[in-house]
Amino acid sequence: MAIEGLLQELAPQVLGALLRRYGTFDTCEDAVQEALLAAATQWPAEGVPDRPLAWLVTVASRRLVDEVRSQQARRRREATLAAREVPDADLVAAPDVRKPGDRDDTLMLLFLCCHPVLTPVSQIALTLRAVGGLTTAEIARAFLVPEATMAPRISRAKQRIRAAGATFPTPTTQEWADRLDAVLHVLYLIFNEGYTASSGPDLHRGELAGEAIRLTRTVHRSLPGNGEVAGLLALMLLTDARRPARVGPDGSLVPLAEQDRGRWDGVAIKEGTALVTDAMARSPLGPYQLQAAIAALHVQPPRAEDTDWEQIRVLYRILGRIAPNPMVTLNHAVAVAMTAGPRAGLELLATLDDDERMVRHHRLHAVRGYLLELAGEEAGARECYEIAARRTTSIPERRHLRERAARLRAPGR
Repeated sequence: MAIEGLLQELAPQVLGALLRRYGTFDTCEDAVQEALLAAATQWPAEGVPDRPLAWLVTVASRRLVDEVRSQQARRRREATLAAREVPDADLVAAPDVRKPGDRDDTLMLLFLCCHPVLTPVSQIALTLRAVGGLTTAEIARAFLVPEATMAPRISRAKQRIRAAGATFPTPTTQEWADRLDAVLHVLYLIFNEGYTASSGPDLHRGELAGEAIRLTRTVHRSLPGNGEVAGLLALMLLTDARRPARVGPDGSLVPLAEQDRGRWDGVAIKEGTALVTDAMARSPLGPYQLQAAIAALHVQPPRAEDTDWEQIRVLYRILGRIAPNPMVTLNHAVAVAMTAGPRAGLELLATLDDDERMVRHHRLHAVRGYLLELAGEEAGARECYEIAARRTTSIPERRHLRERAARLRAPGR
């Protein structure tokens, strides 16, 4: 594993370990960031330690204690920390790989970030920052808000955690129930950022998608009878199964209809389909189950032209009723276009024109361009593709959108 990917994986575990020992969120996070910076500087030259997690926990703990000791105004905290400090021998013995029975504080960190003193939006934003390792800009794009709006929101969340004196215990049964919606939403957003990176040269951030799946499996093992947990895990597996075919040899984006279905992960499709089928048969219907059922309909047929768009349209209509969301409307419009014609899809899409979040988002313009192209309005489609290309910060998506626009300018069209 590359050093950057290893650090991405270990960061939430290091933060969880420090929180369990010292209990102050913002101070622990600062210490972890310093330890990650030290590793990024030293490991390429000196090699990765035999026990990288232990190395990071040791360095972060020392940085945290040093910082406390350097602040004369914090003498009382210094005494507390010194009393709780763990000997270096114990830190060196920390596990650096996941084995059965090993303690992984990542899930506990997830529930701490979803503390009830925080608003739902702040819970999700803080968890994306601490557990998912996303930048403030990436989190802002996930929420469809400016970065300048998101940065103080994350800062306030840290302050509220500190003011509440939040500790790092194993969640009780009631806490699982109270925080589960926020936890699932967080995992959903982390997966989405991993599956389609909001910015940068790569279409995927595989380490994020993989971590979201791993954490969701952990939640599913703890709550095996919860249909929405199973639905979310199914959705991730069915979506991630298509990942090998989404990128061409040159790194270009390959649309779903043009993908080589023989490259899809059949094992993940089988597992995801079984999960959602079982969940829908025995649990109250929820949005993650519906999205997983839609994903299953996309991957089941051997050819794109055999897709059951009518059933997908019905499922999106139900999803829009129980969990209204502009992105649901966007996808519903595509399903309507595939069943009732592009004009009908464009009419539904027009209902989003008064949504300021969507008007700024590249996907609205990309979908409108696609539907206009289906309707034969090439000039309008080309303009929408060009607008979408200017607004996306993903390089593969920008290249794909510009190629679609250029194709509509080709001679003879």
